[in-house]
Amino acid sequence: MRPTAAPVLLATLLAATTLTACGSGSGSDPDTVKVSYKQSTDNSIRVMDTYLGEMKKQFEKANPGKKVELVPIKAPDSEYYTKLQQMLRSPKTAPDLVYEDTFLINSDITSGYLKPLDPYLDKWSDWGRFIGTAKAAAKAQDGKTYGVPDGTDTRGLWFDKGVFAKAGLPADWQPKTWDDILAAARTIKKKVPDVTPLNVYTGKPAGEAATMQGFEMLLYGTGDGTTDPLYDTASKKWIAGGQGFKDALGFVETVYKEKLGPDVTDALDPNFATSVRGELLPKGKLGIDLDGSWLPQDWLKGSGHEWPEWSQKLGLARMPTQHGQAPGKVSMSGGWTWSIPSKASNPDLAFTFVKTMQTKANAQKWYIANSGIAVRNDVAADPAYVKAQPGIKFFTDLVASTHYRPAYPAYPRVSTAIQEAMESVTTGDSSVDRAASAYDEELKTVTDGQVTRK
Repeated sequence: MRPTAAPVLLATLLAATTLTACGSGSGSDPDTVKVSYKQSTDNSIRVMDTYLGEMKKQFEKANPGKKVELVPIKAPDSEYYTKLQQMLRSPKTAPDLVYEDTFLINSDITSGYLKPLDPYLDKWSDWGRFIGTAKAAAKAQDGKTYGVPDGTDTRGLWFDKGVFAKAGLPADWQPKTWDDILAAARTIKKKVPDVTPLNVYTGKPAGEAATMQGFEMLLYGTGDGTTDPLYDTASKKWIAGGQGFKDALGFVETVYKEKLGPDVTDALDPNFATSVRGELLPKGKLGIDLDGSWLPQDWLKGSGHEWPEWSQKLGLARMPTQHGQAPGKVSMSGGWTWSIPSKASNPDLAFTFVKTMQTKANAQKWYIANSGIAVRNDVAADPAYVKAQPGIKFFTDLVASTHYRPAYPAYPRVSTAIQEAMESVTTGDSSVDRAASAYDEELKTVTDGQVTRK
């Protein structure tokens, strides 16, 4: 899953990353809106804090007498979700506005933690500027919308042009099939042996990065792109592991069995994604990386990992479908939304702050700063946005054909089951067939038997 760029504006004063952050209750001051968000554990990344600091100043200037209190939660993704959910349970600890990952938003909706925003959205003219797929990511099964997306992301293949040149591979590489990717990785292994040929995130330590950047980028390319291979919307059941599922696992197995990927110990290190962005790619030690649109945020000026040459050193290619069948390319998208807790004391003020953040100018500023992908059509069409950073147009163009996870309440547990299947073939502990069978059994358990087979 995408890392959130959210570092240290009021770090010392608001290292309120525990429940005591809102201990006085969000209703302690009717003129203050409390905004809680994920703060990066990397103190060198200050993108979110800087942006929210600017929004706070704008809001307070435009609304005399009103204040914004920023309440960061400094934690890795899994801990952030846990701490946020604990805060949302009580009016004494619930903030007025929270940053929700679309990965878990439906779980919080089902738990009754979030407030439907339709009464606000119906009166907000800018809502019509948001693209339909992004709106859908924040819509629950009850048909109501519970969040305003602040951007999305897409995924593709990053490749090192220098490594490709040494391996005799083309600088304009665009694989048409999975076999093309594996062929390139095998060539790199043979001709540039001191480089890791291909990175595909895998296993439980990688979490949602393994599921989204790895497995789903494969699985969603096994069919014709018109139906979801994980969830059947007609029957409202999860789909057991069929041939496409096994083929995706088979790709992962091949990468690690043939030693085309990182050492298994490294691949199963929970901090491996940080190594990919901070060391392997900048130092020319990785040939191909199946990864997300957000990587450049780590390389921008002031990030602590500056790499101004990245756009000259790296190439971009679309992830192909398995056999090159239509539509020919695959991408997955996630993203984050701003949501109002059901127990918030100042919901109206919170939505006013959302509207401040989501003017065209402010949204565009955030997309560019965060290496995000626009979910407002007016920003996506703005030449200033398109030219702001290399790669933006490439990843924005993937939005039209991207897929979103079936992020229903059971999805986090389904995702974990996928990671377990991946890990078992990565380590060689299970064959593809055994891993798929184990997944099917676990799927029945985590979905209360709501499983179908296709």
